[in-house]
Amino acid sequence: MIFKVRLIPVKMNEFYGFANEEDLKEIGIIHGDRLKLVKGSKSITIFPQPSQIVARGEIGIPINIAEELKVKDGEEIKAFPISRPKSVEYIRKKLSGKKLSKDEIYEIIEDIVNNSLSEIELTAFVVSNYLVGMDFDEIEWMTRAMIETGETISFEKGIVVDKHSIGGVPGNKISLIIVPTVASAGLLIPKTASRAITSASGTADTMEVLANVNLSVEEIKEITERVGGVIAWGGATNIAPADDKIIRVEYPLSLDPKPQLLASVMAKKGAVGAKHVVIDIPVGEGAKISDMKRGRELSSDFVELGRRLGLNVTCAITYGGQPIGRAVGPALEAKEALKAMEERKGSSSLLEKSFGIAGILFEMAGIAMNGYEYAKELFMKGKTHEKFLEIVEAQGGEIRRSEEIMVGENTHTFTASFEGAVVAVRNKAIVKIARAAGAPKDKGAGIVIHKKKGEVVKKGDPLFTIYAEKDWKLQNAVETARSDFPIIVSGMILDRYPSFKVM
Repeated sequence: MIFKVRLIPVKMNEFYGFANEEDLKEIGIIHGDRLKLVKGSKSITIFPQPSQIVARGEIGIPINIAEELKVKDGEEIKAFPISRPKSVEYIRKKLSGKKLSKDEIYEIIEDIVNNSLSEIELTAFVVSNYLVGMDFDEIEWMTRAMIETGETISFEKGIVVDKHSIGGVPGNKISLIIVPTVASAGLLIPKTASRAITSASGTADTMEVLANVNLSVEEIKEITERVGGVIAWGGATNIAPADDKIIRVEYPLSLDPKPQLLASVMAKKGAVGAKHVVIDIPVGEGAKISDMKRGRELSSDFVELGRRLGLNVTCAITYGGQPIGRAVGPALEAKEALKAMEERKGSSSLLEKSFGIAGILFEMAGIAMNGYEYAKELFMKGKTHEKFLEIVEAQGGEIRRSEEIMVGENTHTFTASFEGAVVAVRNKAIVKIARAAGAPKDKGAGIVIHKKKGEVVKKGDPLFTIYAEKDWKLQNAVETARSDFPIIVSGMILDRYPSFKVM
Protein backbone atom coordinates (compact mmCIF):
# COMPACT_ATOMS: atom_id res chain seq x y z
CA MET A 1 0.00 0.00 0.00
CA ILE A 2 1.15 3.53 -0.79
CA PHE A 3 0.85 6.07 2.03
CA LYS A 4 1.44 9.81 2.13
CA VAL A 5 3.81 10.77 4.97
CA ARG A 6 2.38 12.90 7.76
CA LEU A 7 5.31 14.11 9.88
CA ILE A 8 4.66 13.97 13.64
CA PRO A 9 6.91 16.60 15.34
CA VAL A 10 8.14 14.35 18.17
CA LYS A 11 10.95 11.86 18.74
CA MET A 12 10.02 8.48 20.18
CA ASN A 13 12.16 5.67 21.58
CA GLU A 14 9.64 3.09 20.40
CA PHE A 15 9.25 2.66 16.66
CA TYR A 16 5.60 3.64 16.45
CA GLY A 17 3.67 4.98 13.49
CA PHE A 18 0.08 6.20 13.21
CA ALA A 19 -2.50 5.23 10.59
CA ASN A 20 -6.21 5.54 10.06
CA GLU A 21 -8.05 2.59 11.59
CA GLU A 22 -9.89 1.84 8.33
CA ASP A 23 -6.59 1.62 6.43
CA LEU A 24 -5.20 -0.81 8.99
CA LYS A 25 -8.30 -2.99 8.71
CA GLU A 26 -8.03 -2.97 4.93
CA ILE A 27 -4.49 -4.37 4.97
CA GLY A 28 -5.24 -6.78 7.82
CA ILE A 29 -3.18 -5.13 10.57
CA ILE A 30 -4.20 -5.67 14.20
CA HIS A 31 -2.57 -4.50 17.45
CA GLY A 32 0.98 -5.86 17.74
CA ASP A 33 1.48 -6.41 13.99
CA ARG A 34 4.23 -4.69 12.03
CA LEU A 35 4.49 -2.55 8.94
CA LYS A 36 7.66 -2.34 6.89
CA LEU A 37 8.09 1.16 5.47
CA VAL A 38 10.22 1.41 2.32
CA LYS A 39 11.61 4.54 0.66
CA GLY A 40 14.14 3.85 -2.06
CA SER A 41 16.91 1.71 -0.57
CA LYS A 42 15.89 2.58 3.01
CA SER A 43 13.46 0.54 5.09
CA ILE A 44 12.32 0.38 8.69
CA THR A 45 9.80 -1.67 10.65
CA ILE A 46 7.21 0.14 12.75
CA PHE A 47 4.34 -0.76 15.06
CA PRO A 48 1.31 1.02 13.55
CA GLN A 49 -1.21 2.49 15.97
CA PRO A 50 -4.76 3.38 14.96
CA SER A 51 -5.27 7.12 15.28
CA GLN A 52 -7.71 9.83 14.25
CA ILE A 53 -4.91 12.37 13.82
CA VAL A 54 -4.23 11.02 10.31
CA ALA A 55 -6.64 10.77 7.37
CA ARG A 56 -7.21 7.79 5.10
CA GLY A 57 -4.13 7.16 2.98
CA GLU A 58 -1.75 8.87 5.44
CA ILE A 59 0.92 7.37 7.69
CA GLY A 60 2.07 9.46 10.64
CA ILE A 61 5.71 8.94 11.59
CA PRO A 62 7.88 10.65 14.25
CA ILE A 63 10.75 12.83 13.06
CA ASN A 64 13.46 10.35 14.15
CA ILE A 65 11.99 7.66 11.86
CA ALA A 66 11.53 10.20 9.06
CA GLU A 67 15.20 11.19 9.39
CA GLU A 68 16.30 7.55 9.20
CA LEU A 69 14.16 6.93 6.10
CA LYS A 70 15.09 10.33 4.63
CA VAL A 71 11.47 11.22 3.87
CA LYS A 72 9.72 14.56 4.14
CA ASP A 73 6.19 15.58 5.01
CA GLY A 74 3.80 14.87 2.11
CA GLU A 75 6.07 12.39 0.29
CA GLU A 76 4.80 8.95 -0.68
CA ILE A 77 6.10 5.79 0.95
CA LYS A 78 5.44 2.08 0.46
CA ALA A 79 4.16 -0.06 3.35
CA PHE A 80 4.08 -3.86 3.61
CA PRO A 81 2.54 -5.93 6.43
CA ILE A 82 5.10 -8.34 7.89
CA SER A 83 4.72 -11.22 10.29
CA ARG A 84 5.88 -11.19 13.90
CA PRO A 85 9.48 -12.35 14.37
CA LYS A 86 10.19 -15.90 15.54
CA SER A 87 11.70 -14.49 18.72
CA VAL A 88 8.14 -13.84 19.99
CA GLU A 89 7.61 -17.62 19.95
CA TYR A 90 10.88 -18.08 21.85
CA ILE A 91 9.77 -15.62 24.52
CA ARG A 92 6.52 -17.55 24.88
CA LYS A 93 8.61 -20.73 25.18
CA LYS A 94 10.62 -19.22 28.04
CA LEU A 95 7.42 -18.07 29.76
CA SER A 96 6.26 -21.69 29.71
CA GLY A 97 9.38 -22.66 31.68
CA LYS A 98 11.46 -24.23 28.89
CA LYS A 99 15.17 -23.76 28.19
CA LEU A 100 16.13 -21.66 25.16
CA SER A 101 18.85 -22.63 22.70
CA LYS A 102 21.85 -20.48 21.89
CA ASP A 103 20.37 -19.53 18.49
CA GLU A 104 17.00 -18.66 20.01
CA ILE A 105 18.58 -16.34 22.59
CA TYR A 106 20.77 -14.71 19.96
CA GLU A 107 17.71 -14.05 17.78
CA ILE A 108 15.85 -12.45 20.71
CA ILE A 109 18.78 -10.14 21.50
CA GLU A 110 19.25 -9.26 17.83
CA ASP A 111 15.55 -8.38 17.51
CA ILE A 112 15.80 -6.21 20.65
CA VAL A 113 18.73 -4.30 19.14
CA ASN A 114 16.93 -3.90 15.80
CA ASN A 115 13.75 -2.65 17.52
CA SER A 116 11.82 -5.60 16.07
CA LEU A 117 10.07 -6.36 19.35
CA SER A 118 7.24 -4.29 20.75
CA GLU A 119 7.44 -2.93 24.28
CA ILE A 120 4.93 -5.56 25.40
CA GLU A 121 7.01 -8.37 23.90
CA LEU A 122 10.22 -7.03 25.43
CA THR A 123 8.47 -6.72 28.79
CA ALA A 124 7.36 -10.36 28.47
CA PHE A 125 11.01 -11.35 27.98
CA VAL A 126 12.06 -9.51 31.13
CA VAL A 127 9.17 -10.98 33.12
CA SER A 128 9.99 -14.49 31.88
CA ASN A 129 13.52 -14.15 33.24
CA TYR A 130 12.18 -12.82 36.53
CA LEU A 131 9.61 -15.62 36.98
CA VAL A 132 11.34 -18.56 35.27
CA GLY A 133 15.00 -17.56 35.26
CA MET A 134 17.82 -18.92 33.12
CA ASP A 135 20.46 -21.56 33.69
CA PHE A 136 24.13 -20.70 33.22
CA ASP A 137 24.21 -21.84 29.60
CA GLU A 138 21.42 -19.41 28.75
CA ILE A 139 23.02 -16.56 30.73
CA GLU A 140 26.34 -17.13 28.96
CA TRP A 141 24.66 -17.19 25.54
CA MET A 142 22.70 -14.03 26.33
CA THR A 143 25.88 -12.24 27.47
CA ARG A 144 27.77 -13.24 24.34
CA ALA A 145 24.83 -12.18 22.15
CA MET A 146 24.76 -8.76 23.87
CA ILE A 147 28.48 -8.33 23.19
CA GLU A 148 28.33 -9.51 19.57
CA THR A 149 25.34 -7.33 18.60
CA GLY A 150 27.18 -4.16 19.60
CA GLU A 151 30.51 -2.41 19.23
CA THR A 152 33.63 -3.73 20.96
CA ILE A 153 37.03 -2.28 21.80
CA SER A 154 40.31 -4.11 21.29
CA PHE A 155 43.60 -2.85 22.71
CA GLU A 156 46.78 -3.98 20.99
CA LYS A 157 48.99 -3.63 24.07
CA GLY A 158 48.71 -3.15 27.81
CA ILE A 159 46.76 -4.90 30.56
CA VAL A 160 43.09 -3.91 30.46
CA VAL A 161 41.16 -3.94 33.75
CA ASP A 162 37.74 -2.69 34.78
CA LYS A 163 35.36 -2.38 37.72
CA HIS A 164 31.62 -2.20 38.10
CA SER A 165 29.17 -1.67 40.94
CA ILE A 166 25.73 -3.25 40.88
CA GLY A 167 24.50 0.00 42.48
CA GLY A 168 21.94 0.64 45.16
CA VAL A 169 24.05 2.86 47.44
CA PRO A 170 23.93 6.68 47.16
CA GLY A 171 27.14 8.67 46.85
CA ASN A 172 29.10 5.81 45.27
CA LYS A 173 31.50 8.07 43.37
CA ILE A 174 34.47 5.73 43.85
CA SER A 175 35.19 5.38 40.10
CA LEU A 176 36.45 8.98 40.07
CA ILE A 177 39.23 7.86 42.40
CA ILE A 178 39.73 4.25 41.29
CA VAL A 179 40.15 4.96 37.56
CA PRO A 180 42.99 7.52 37.88
CA THR A 181 44.67 5.50 40.63
CA VAL A 182 44.74 2.38 38.46
CA ALA A 183 45.73 4.32 35.34
CA SER A 184 48.60 6.03 37.18
CA ALA A 185 50.18 2.59 37.69
CA GLY A 186 50.29 1.89 33.95
CA LEU A 187 47.15 -0.26 33.60
CA LEU A 188 44.41 0.53 31.07
CA ILE A 189 40.92 1.10 32.46
CA PRO A 190 38.27 2.14 29.87
CA LYS A 191 35.44 2.71 32.34
CA THR A 192 32.01 2.99 30.74
CA ALA A 193 29.47 4.12 33.30
CA SER A 194 25.71 4.54 33.53
CA ARG A 195 23.48 7.50 34.25
CA ALA A 196 21.05 7.52 37.14
CA ILE A 197 17.80 5.65 36.69
CA THR A 198 16.40 5.62 40.22
CA SER A 199 19.46 7.02 42.04
CA ALA A 200 20.44 10.65 42.66
CA SER A 201 23.51 10.41 40.44
CA GLY A 202 25.14 7.80 38.24
CA THR A 203 28.89 7.81 37.72
CA ALA A 204 28.36 9.33 34.25
CA ASP A 205 26.22 12.12 35.75
CA THR A 206 28.94 12.92 38.29
CA MET A 207 31.79 12.85 35.78
CA GLU A 208 29.77 15.03 33.39
CA VAL A 209 30.10 17.90 35.87
CA LEU A 210 33.82 17.89 35.08
CA ALA A 211 34.16 16.67 31.50
CA ASN A 212 32.43 15.37 28.38
CA VAL A 213 31.19 11.81 28.89
CA ASN A 214 29.42 11.41 25.52
CA LEU A 215 32.35 9.68 23.87
CA SER A 216 32.37 7.33 20.90
CA VAL A 217 34.05 3.93 21.01
CA GLU A 218 36.93 5.37 18.95
CA GLU A 219 37.37 8.24 21.43
CA ILE A 220 37.26 5.89 24.42
CA LYS A 221 40.00 3.76 22.88
CA GLU A 222 42.18 6.73 21.88
CA ILE A 223 41.97 8.45 25.28
CA THR A 224 42.55 5.21 27.20
CA GLU A 225 45.65 4.41 25.14
CA ARG A 226 46.94 7.98 25.55
CA VAL A 227 46.35 8.66 29.27
CA GLY A 228 45.48 5.22 30.66
CA GLY A 229 41.84 5.66 31.57
CA VAL A 230 38.49 7.16 30.76
CA ILE A 231 35.11 7.63 32.48
CA ALA A 232 32.46 7.73 29.76
CA TRP A 233 28.71 7.23 29.46
CA GLY A 234 28.04 3.79 28.03
CA GLY A 235 24.76 4.97 26.50
CA ALA A 236 26.60 7.24 24.06
CA THR A 237 28.25 4.19 22.51
CA ASN A 238 26.84 1.12 20.80
CA ILE A 239 28.39 -1.18 23.42
CA ALA A 240 25.88 -3.90 24.41
CA PRO A 241 22.98 -1.81 23.02
CA ALA A 242 20.37 -4.41 24.01
CA ASP A 243 21.08 -3.63 27.65
CA ASP A 244 19.79 -0.05 27.56
CA LYS A 245 16.60 -1.17 25.81
CA ILE A 246 16.02 -3.88 28.43
CA ILE A 247 16.65 -1.44 31.30
CA ARG A 248 13.95 0.89 29.92
CA VAL A 249 11.26 -1.74 30.53
CA GLU A 250 12.75 -2.94 33.84
CA TYR A 251 12.50 0.49 35.45
CA PRO A 252 8.70 1.01 35.50
CA LEU A 253 8.26 -2.58 36.70
CA SER A 254 10.94 -2.21 39.41
CA LEU A 255 12.35 -5.54 38.23
CA ASP A 256 16.01 -6.52 37.97
CA PRO A 257 16.09 -10.25 37.08
CA LYS A 258 19.36 -11.92 37.97
CA PRO A 259 20.02 -13.22 34.42
CA GLN A 260 19.75 -9.67 33.08
CA LEU A 261 21.87 -8.24 35.91
CA LEU A 262 24.68 -10.71 35.26
CA ALA A 263 24.56 -10.34 31.48
CA SER A 264 24.30 -6.55 31.63
CA VAL A 265 27.43 -6.13 33.72
CA MET A 266 29.56 -8.79 32.06
CA ALA A 267 28.63 -7.85 28.48
CA LYS A 268 29.95 -4.33 29.04
CA LYS A 269 33.14 -5.61 30.63
CA GLY A 270 33.71 -8.15 27.88
CA ALA A 271 33.02 -5.59 25.15
CA VAL A 272 35.85 -3.29 26.29
CA GLY A 273 38.39 -6.11 26.29
CA ALA A 274 38.92 -6.24 30.06
CA LYS A 275 41.08 -9.11 31.32
CA HIS A 276 40.65 -8.51 35.07
CA VAL A 277 37.37 -7.25 36.52
CA VAL A 278 36.25 -6.34 40.05
CA ILE A 279 32.51 -6.33 40.76
CA ASP A 280 31.41 -4.19 43.72
CA ILE A 281 28.43 -5.76 45.49
CA PRO A 282 27.16 -3.45 48.27
CA VAL A 283 25.32 -5.33 51.01
CA GLY A 284 23.22 -3.86 53.78
CA GLU A 285 19.88 -2.37 54.75
CA GLY A 286 18.59 -0.16 51.95
CA ALA A 287 20.96 -1.65 49.34
CA LYS A 288 19.95 -3.93 46.45
CA ILE A 289 21.42 -6.90 48.32
CA SER A 290 20.31 -6.99 51.93
CA ASP A 291 22.40 -9.83 53.42
CA MET A 292 25.77 -11.54 53.10
CA LYS A 293 24.29 -14.87 52.00
CA ARG A 294 22.73 -13.34 48.90
CA GLY A 295 25.88 -11.29 48.33
CA ARG A 296 28.03 -14.43 48.29
CA GLU A 297 25.59 -16.23 45.98
CA LEU A 298 25.65 -13.35 43.49
CA SER A 299 29.46 -13.18 43.75
CA SER A 300 29.70 -16.87 42.88
CA ASP A 301 27.48 -16.31 39.84
CA PHE A 302 29.62 -13.43 38.58
CA VAL A 303 32.83 -15.44 38.99
CA GLU A 304 31.34 -18.42 37.15
CA LEU A 305 30.06 -16.27 34.28
CA GLY A 306 33.46 -14.59 34.06
CA ARG A 307 35.15 -18.00 33.85
CA ARG A 308 32.88 -18.99 30.97
CA LEU A 309 33.66 -15.73 29.14
CA GLY A 310 37.40 -15.90 29.76
CA LEU A 311 37.40 -12.99 32.23
CA ASN A 312 39.22 -13.05 35.56
CA VAL A 313 36.52 -11.82 37.97
CA THR A 314 36.76 -10.99 41.67
CA CYS A 315 33.79 -9.69 43.64
CA ALA A 316 34.16 -7.26 46.52
CA ILE A 317 31.26 -7.51 48.96
CA THR A 318 31.18 -4.01 50.43
CA TYR A 319 29.23 -2.27 53.17
CA GLY A 320 26.11 -0.70 51.70
CA GLY A 321 24.14 0.24 54.80
CA GLN A 322 24.67 3.99 54.34
CA PRO A 323 25.93 6.38 51.63
CA ILE A 324 29.56 6.35 50.47
CA GLY A 325 31.23 9.59 51.50
CA ARG A 326 29.07 12.50 52.61
CA ALA A 327 27.88 14.02 49.32
CA VAL A 328 24.96 12.80 47.20
CA GLY A 329 24.17 14.49 43.87
CA PRO A 330 26.27 15.09 40.70
CA ALA A 331 28.16 18.31 41.49
CA LEU A 332 28.38 17.64 45.22
CA GLU A 333 29.87 14.19 44.59
CA ALA A 334 32.31 15.51 41.97
CA LYS A 335 33.38 18.23 44.41
CA GLU A 336 33.88 15.74 47.25
CA ALA A 337 35.96 13.37 45.10
CA LEU A 338 38.15 16.08 43.58
CA LYS A 339 38.69 17.78 46.95
CA ALA A 340 39.78 14.46 48.46
CA MET A 341 42.36 14.07 45.68
CA GLU A 342 43.58 17.64 46.13
CA GLU A 343 43.96 17.43 49.91
CA ARG A 344 44.90 13.71 49.94
CA LYS A 345 42.32 13.11 52.63
CA GLY A 346 38.57 12.73 52.84
CA SER A 347 35.68 10.61 54.04
CA SER A 348 36.98 7.26 55.28
CA SER A 349 34.21 5.29 53.53
CA LEU A 350 35.06 6.91 50.17
CA LEU A 351 38.81 6.42 50.43
CA GLU A 352 38.80 2.98 52.07
CA LYS A 353 36.47 1.57 49.43
CA SER A 354 38.41 3.20 46.58
CA PHE A 355 41.77 1.92 47.81
CA GLY A 356 40.32 -1.51 48.46
CA ILE A 357 38.86 -2.04 44.98
CA ALA A 358 41.83 -0.44 43.17
CA GLY A 359 44.06 -2.66 45.31
CA ILE A 360 42.24 -5.82 44.22
CA LEU A 361 42.80 -4.85 40.58
CA PHE A 362 46.51 -4.31 41.28
CA GLU A 363 46.78 -7.75 42.86
CA MET A 364 44.86 -9.43 40.04
CA ALA A 365 47.11 -7.80 37.43
CA GLY A 366 50.28 -8.70 39.33
CA ILE A 367 51.22 -5.08 39.98
CA ALA A 368 51.49 -5.35 43.77
CA MET A 369 51.33 -7.97 46.52
CA ASN A 370 49.52 -5.60 48.88
CA GLY A 371 47.24 -3.76 46.50
CA TYR A 372 45.49 -1.66 49.12
CA GLU A 373 48.72 -0.13 50.40
CA TYR A 374 49.98 0.43 46.86
CA ALA A 375 46.75 2.24 45.90
CA LYS A 376 46.93 4.34 49.06
CA GLU A 377 50.57 5.22 48.36
CA LEU A 378 49.74 6.42 44.82
CA PHE A 379 46.89 8.51 46.20
CA MET A 380 48.98 10.05 48.99
CA LYS A 381 51.79 10.92 46.56
CA GLY A 382 49.35 12.86 44.41
CA LYS A 383 49.55 10.44 41.48
CA THR A 384 45.77 9.85 41.54
CA HIS A 385 45.07 13.59 41.43
CA GLU A 386 47.60 14.19 38.67
CA LYS A 387 46.19 11.40 36.51
CA PHE A 388 42.59 12.46 37.13
CA LEU A 389 43.30 15.96 35.83
CA GLU A 390 44.87 14.37 32.74
CA ILE A 391 41.71 12.32 32.16
CA VAL A 392 39.45 15.36 32.66
CA GLU A 393 41.51 17.38 30.16
CA ALA A 394 41.57 14.51 27.65
CA GLN A 395 37.76 14.37 27.86
CA GLY A 396 37.47 18.08 27.13
CA GLY A 397 37.00 19.29 30.71
CA GLU A 398 38.30 22.63 31.96
CA ILE A 399 37.71 22.46 35.73
CA ARG A 400 41.00 22.09 37.61
CA ARG A 401 40.01 22.78 41.22
CA SER A 402 37.15 21.54 43.39
CA GLU A 403 36.31 25.13 44.36
CA GLU A 404 35.39 25.81 40.71
CA ILE A 405 32.51 23.32 40.87
CA MET A 406 29.21 25.13 41.26
CA VAL A 407 26.52 23.66 43.53
CA GLY A 408 22.93 24.71 44.22
CA GLU A 409 22.64 28.12 45.88
CA ASN A 410 19.36 27.32 47.67
CA THR A 411 20.06 25.36 50.86
CA HIS A 412 18.35 24.12 53.99
CA THR A 413 20.07 22.46 56.94
CA PHE A 414 18.34 20.08 59.33
CA THR A 415 19.72 19.93 62.88
CA ALA A 416 19.49 17.48 65.77
CA SER A 417 16.67 18.17 68.22
CA PHE A 418 18.39 16.28 71.05
CA GLU A 419 21.72 14.77 72.06
CA GLY A 420 22.45 11.19 71.03
CA ALA A 421 24.10 9.09 68.36
CA VAL A 422 23.23 8.41 64.73
CA VAL A 423 21.90 4.86 64.53
CA ALA A 424 20.91 4.86 60.85
CA VAL A 425 21.29 6.82 57.62
CA ARG A 426 18.50 5.60 55.36
CA ASN A 427 19.68 5.17 51.77
CA LYS A 428 16.27 5.25 50.11
CA ALA A 429 15.20 8.38 51.97
CA ILE A 430 18.46 10.14 51.05
CA VAL A 431 17.90 9.37 47.36
CA LYS A 432 14.25 10.41 47.55
CA ILE A 433 15.16 13.80 49.02
CA ALA A 434 18.05 14.42 46.59
CA ARG A 435 15.80 13.67 43.63
CA ALA A 436 13.10 15.95 45.03
CA ALA A 437 15.76 18.68 45.14
CA GLY A 438 16.37 18.18 41.41
CA ALA A 439 19.15 15.58 41.14
CA PRO A 440 20.40 14.25 38.80
CA LYS A 441 18.92 16.59 36.16
CA ASP A 442 19.95 19.65 38.15
CA LYS A 443 23.66 19.00 38.57
CA GLY A 444 23.98 21.25 41.63
CA ALA A 445 21.18 19.56 43.57
CA GLY A 446 21.64 16.96 46.30
CA ILE A 447 22.51 16.41 49.94
CA VAL A 448 25.58 16.73 52.13
CA ILE A 449 25.46 14.44 55.17
CA HIS A 450 27.14 15.95 58.23
CA LYS A 451 26.60 13.06 60.64
CA LYS A 452 26.78 9.38 59.75
CA LYS A 453 26.10 6.14 61.56
CA GLY A 454 27.89 5.84 64.91
CA GLU A 455 28.71 9.54 65.24
CA VAL A 456 27.65 11.42 68.39
CA VAL A 457 25.56 14.54 68.00
CA LYS A 458 24.63 17.36 70.33
CA LYS A 459 21.38 19.28 70.25
CA GLY A 460 21.56 21.80 67.42
CA ASP A 461 24.31 19.99 65.48
CA PRO A 462 23.73 19.95 61.70
CA LEU A 463 22.63 16.51 60.42
CA PHE A 464 22.37 17.16 56.68
CA THR A 465 22.06 20.02 54.21
CA ILE A 466 19.89 19.98 51.10
CA TYR A 467 21.13 21.84 48.01
CA ALA A 468 18.89 22.89 45.12
CA GLU A 469 19.21 25.11 42.06
CA LYS A 470 15.57 26.20 42.26
CA ASP A 471 13.82 27.42 45.40
CA TRP A 472 10.57 25.52 44.73
CA LYS A 473 12.50 22.28 44.38
CA LEU A 474 14.24 23.01 47.68
CA GLN A 475 10.85 23.40 49.35
CA ASN A 476 9.73 20.08 47.85
CA ALA A 477 12.87 18.40 49.17
CA VAL A 478 12.41 19.92 52.63
CA GLU A 479 8.84 18.61 52.79
CA THR A 480 10.04 15.20 51.59
CA ALA A 481 12.69 15.13 54.31
CA ARG A 482 10.17 16.05 57.00
CA SER A 483 7.84 13.24 55.98
CA ASP A 484 10.60 10.65 55.46
CA PHE A 485 13.47 11.69 57.71
CA PRO A 486 16.75 10.08 56.53
CA ILE A 487 18.94 10.27 59.65
CA ILE A 488 17.85 8.52 62.81
CA VAL A 489 19.31 9.81 66.07
CA SER A 490 18.80 7.86 69.27
CA GLY A 491 19.94 8.30 72.83
CA MET A 492 22.97 6.25 73.78
CA ILE A 493 20.82 4.07 76.08
CA LEU A 494 18.38 2.24 73.80
CA ASP A 495 16.68 0.01 76.39
CA ARG A 496 16.89 -1.21 79.96
CA TYR A 497 16.45 -4.81 81.13
CA PRO A 498 15.05 -5.63 83.53
CA SER A 499 12.98 -2.48 83.46
CA PHE A 500 13.06 -0.25 86.56
CA LYS A 501 9.89 -0.28 88.62
CA VAL A 502 8.97 2.40 91.12
CA MET A 503 7.97 0.74 94.44
